[in-house]
Amino acid sequence: MPFYDYFLVLDFEATCERAARVYPQEIIEFPVLLVNARSLATDDVFHTYVTPTVHRRLSAFCTELTGITQDKVDGQPTLQETLHSFHEWMSGHGLLDPSMKSCFLTCGDWDLKTMLPSQCRYFNIPIPDYFRKWVNIKKAFQNVFQKSKPPKDMIVMLDELGLKLEGRHHSGIDDCKNIARILVKILEQGVDLRETMTLPSY
Repeated sequence: MPFYDYFLVLDFEATCERAARVYPQEIIEFPVLLVNARSLATDDVFHTYVTPTVHRRLSAFCTELTGITQDKVDGQPTLQETLHSFHEWMSGHGLLDPSMKSCFLTCGDWDLKTMLPSQCRYFNIPIPDYFRKWVNIKKAFQNVFQKSKPPKDMIVMLDELGLKLEGRHHSGIDDCKNIARILVKILEQGVDLRETMTLPSY
């Protein structure tokens, strides 16, 4: 039996510029796939675009990279509102019940180690403890397939597994779906994944 009941595949997209640092960087897409660790099916999806409140206009580079246009973020929930909705979604699936074991899964550590904490600090938004631990699928891939180092990115993992990219790279929801396909291939090896990163309390 797998240790976790569910994996929450997450991949944020955020405001960005081609050759400049954006401060504060703000999440503009918040997608999460609920992957059943036993059936390997995606049982549900949480997905919303998020309106940035400091740098309200998306750069041309950001739209070029992510495919997210200004009209997709205008009038959407703020990050604080999104976190509230996501908490309700988690609750609705019983994921806040201590008997239900779930863990986030990301492609790299940036989403939950850097992006979410930095924006929440800037806006003084409390972060639920369930965001403190996750599986970095790059490290899992390295361990399961006995690589000398973690793969560079999602595309490399797809290629090595003989999978074609579906959708658009750097679309948060499409990236989540592709990461979930990689996750399924790993779980099909009979591997019992555990978190690769745990942060101290926020």
